[in-house]
Amino acid sequence: MGETSKVDTRTNNIQRTNSLKEILVGSIKNNIRQYTMGIALLAIWLIFTILTDGIFITSRNLSNLFLQSCTIAILASGMVLVMVAGHIDLSVGSIAGFLGAVAAVLMVKMNVGTVSAILITLLLGLLIGLWQGYWIAYRGVPAFIVTLASMMAFKGAIIGVTSGASIGPMNSDFKAIGQGYVPKLFFQDLSFNDTSAFISVGLILLFILFEFRRRQVRIRYGFQVLPMPLQITRVVLISFAMALVLSIMVGYRGIPYAIILLIGIVALFSFIAEKTTFGRHVYAIGGNKEAARLSGININKTNLMIFVIMGVLTAVAGIVFTARLNAATTAAGNLFELDAIAAAVIGGTSTLGGEGTILGAIIGALVMASLDNGMSLMNLDITFQYVIKGLILLLAVWVDIATRKRS
Repeated sequence: MGETSKVDTRTNNIQRTNSLKEILVGSIKNNIRQYTMGIALLAIWLIFTILTDGIFITSRNLSNLFLQSCTIAILASGMVLVMVAGHIDLSVGSIAGFLGAVAAVLMVKMNVGTVSAILITLLLGLLIGLWQGYWIAYRGVPAFIVTLASMMAFKGAIIGVTSGASIGPMNSDFKAIGQGYVPKLFFQDLSFNDTSAFISVGLILLFILFEFRRRQVRIRYGFQVLPMPLQITRVVLISFAMALVLSIMVGYRGIPYAIILLIGIVALFSFIAEKTTFGRHVYAIGGNKEAARLSGININKTNLMIFVIMGVLTAVAGIVFTARLNAATTAAGNLFELDAIAAAVIGGTSTLGGEGTILGAIIGALVMASLDNGMSLMNLDITFQYVIKGLILLLAVWVDIATRKRS
C-alpha cells in the first residue's frame, strides 16, 4: 500500500471517530480568540467606514494604516515571546527611540553609510537585549524592574544623543525602508502595481501549500483534522481575506518595503514559536515554570535569548519608525511599549503566560492602529481616544481571565 493510501486510511479512521459537530465545536473552541479578534477587526472597519462616509475604507487610508501599524506590529511580535514566558518589557519604546536616534546620528552627523548604520544599530539592540536578559535570567531581578529602569535610562539617552533637537533628513535608501513601495516591474502604465500583485499571488500560494502540508503532517501523526470539504472552505476564506487586504496595497502604490519586512518577521517568528525546540521551551516556561525546570529546560538561557531577540526586534522597529518619519526626535518611541503590550493582549496573548501567537499580535496591532486611524478621521477629542483604547484593553484582559477560569 502506498503512502497516499495509508494517509487516506488514517484520515477515514480519524473522521469516523469524530462527528462533524464535534470537530467544528472543537475547532472553534481552540481558536476562539483568533476568530473573535478577526470579527472585531472587521466590525471596527465597518463602523468607521459608516462614520467617516467611506473615507476609512479607501485604498489610500488603509494602505497608510498598514504602514503606520508596522512599528507596533514588529514590537508586538517580540512582546508575544516575552509575555508567553511570563515576563513583561516596558523599555521597548525608549530603546526603539534611542536606537533610531543612534542610526540618525550615524548617518547625518558622522556620514556613516546606510548599511553600516543599520548593522551598528542592530548590534546595539542585541547588546541591550543581552544586558537586560543577563539581569533577568542570571541575577533574578524581575523583568518589570529591569525594563522599567531601562525605560527611564534610555529616555535620558535619547535626549543625550539628539541634544534635544530633531536629526534628519536620512539617506534616501534608509528613508525607503519606512516610506518606499515595491516598484513596478514590467507594466509601468498599469493602474495597479504588477510586482506587488505577483508577490501577493505568491504569498497566497505559499499559504495554501503550507496549509495542506500541515494537514498531511497532522494526519501522519494521528491528530484530528477537518473533513476535506471544510478544510477547502477554510483555505478559500482565508485566501480570500489575504487577497482582499493585499489588493488594497496593490491598487494604491504597491506593497511598502516595511510591510514586506513585517511579513518576513511574522513568518520567521511564527516558525520559531511553533516549530522549534526554543519556541516550545518558551511556552513550557510560561505554562508551568517548575514543570519546565524539572523536565530539564535551561530556563536561564531561554530567558536570556528571549530578551536578546526582543532587543534586535526593537532595533528593527526603531529603524523602521525613524525611516518613516525621515528624522529622529526626542519624543520618538513614546508609549510604544503600551501599544505593543496592548496589541499582544488584544491578539490573544495571556497576561499570565503560556499562551499567545505572533499572528494574533499582528491582528491586535491592526485593531489598535484602526482605532487610532478611525478616531482621528472623525476628529474625536484625544481624551476620548485614550479612554476608548484603555477600555478595549481592559475588556481584552477580562476576556483572557474569564476564559482561563472557564477552562
